[in-house]
Parts: sequence; C-alpha cells; structure tokens
Amino acid sequence: MTSNHTDCHYCLQSLHGRKYALREENAYCVSCYDSLFASPCEECKQPIECDSKDLAYKGRHWHERCFKCAKCSRSLVEKPFAAKDEVLLCTECYSNEYSSKCFHCQKTIMPGSRKMEFKGSSWHESCFVCQYCRQPLGTKPLITKDNKNYCVPCFEKQFAHHCYSCKKVITSGGVTYHDQPWHKECFVCAGCKTQLSGQRFISKDEYPYCVDCFSKLYAKKCAACKKPITAHGSAKFISFEERQWHKECFNCAKCSVSLVGRGFLTQQDDVLCHEWFGKDLKII
Repeated sequence: MTSNHTDCHYCLQSLHGRKYALREENAYCVSCYDSLFASPCEECKQPIECDSKDLAYKGRHWHERCFKCAKCSRSLVEKPFAAKDEVLLCTECYSNEYSSKCFHCQKTIMPGSRKMEFKGSSWHESCFVCQYCRQPLGTKPLITKDNKNYCVPCFEKQFAHHCYSCKKVITSGGVTYHDQPWHKECFVCAGCKTQLSGQRFISKDEYPYCVDCFSKLYAKKCAACKKPITAHGSAKFISFEERQWHKECFNCAKCSVSLVGRGFLTQQDDVLCHEWFGKDLKII
C-alpha cells in the first residue's frame, strides 16, 4: 500500500511514496511494522514480513514456504494435515506413524474418518458389520463369537439355544435337562409348576417333579407307617414280596426290635422276629 499518510507512527519518518502497513488505524513503514508486529515462523524462526503470507494454526505461525510435513517435507498449504505433539504431519505420514489399524481389514484408519471401537480394537465404520447379514453394526447391540461380531437377530438364528418348553431363545443362563436347554423360569415341576432350577427334583417318564409331588404321585408307601419312602427320610428301604418299609420302620410287629440284617418270618401282614414267631406258635 502506498502512503498518503505523512509519517510512520513509530519512527516518524515520512511515508510519502513508500509502502506501509496499518494497525489500529496507525500507519507504519514496512521496517517498523515487521520489527514491532511480525510473528516469528515456527520453522525458520525468522519474522513473517507484512508482504509475506502468514499461515497460522493454534496460535503458531509459519511462512507459506515453511508450512510443510515434518516427516516427508511436502507442503501442507491447502492440504489436510494432522498434529502430533505439536509436530505437523501430512495425513499419509500421520497414518503410517500413529493411526490405528482396522481389526478386520488391517488397513490404516485415516485421520478424520469415522472409527468404531469395541473391546480394545478399532474398525473402519464400513468394516464393522454383522458377520452374517453384513449390515453395519454401528452402535446397535451385538454379540461376539470366535472374534466375529453378529447383530442380535443373526446370532439368535445361527447359534442361540431355544427353550425346550416355550421354544423361545435363551439369551442368558438357562438349564439343561435330558440334553435339552430350558429357561430357568420354564424348568418347573410337572405337578405343581414350582421352579426347579437349583432345587432337588426327580425324573419320571422324562418329566421333572419336585420331591413332594413325586412322593405324592409315585413314591412307594411304607408298609408300616404308610408314609412315602423318599429322600426326605432315610434313602434306604427294605423290600419284601412287593412290600416296602423305611429302614427305621422294618421292625418286629410284636416287640419292635429292628429286623434289618436279621432273619424274620411273616404272619399275615405282620413281620415277626424268630422269638415272637415261636411264642405265637406255642400259644396256638
């Protein structure tokens, strides 16, 4: 700019016919302006004169000729670039040095492109898809199997177990009975419908029963006390001629001595020790 101002605001020399620069409506000769206001170049440390192009990034300044990649020295003017530890790099050099590699294709995820992260690994958005239907997963719920990601519907179709009772998908937990999967809430007593998961149960004709229901419906009755012979009491029982007794109930009908492991005789519905059986014979 050629001056119509009279003097330089700083050195007071005449600006007639000379170039000058304005700052806050004051005119300065080029020399004074550069010494007072020119920013130092980050690369060469020389002032960026008022007749040079000043390129600025985050409060730092460069000559146009100095604004280049710190690794390959290619100009960054009007090109995309990235900064690492205050060092400017072209996108190619930055990617080679610092960018993540896609877990799927193993290619660099370029700066500025959308990156998906899951379980400590990174993907291109276009690579982060369901292994089966190939639809983008984005932020949808997903399930991983053998390092492969699936959307929930595809995983259920391919791998999920279906409850033997209700036929619906078992998403977590569940129990196995006769090699078949069940929801915990579906695995119930065939009699009273009480949930059996974590409880003792007895199988009958491929159906599970709680101990109480099985006892009422199927357990053998003790010939002495008439109560069911179940695991609630003694697990051992005595069987003779299609009759059963609890071990503790298998006693002589006359003297109540235990007949377990001893010889005994029967008299109608009673079981007797040899001593009482002999007494009964003498009375006759």
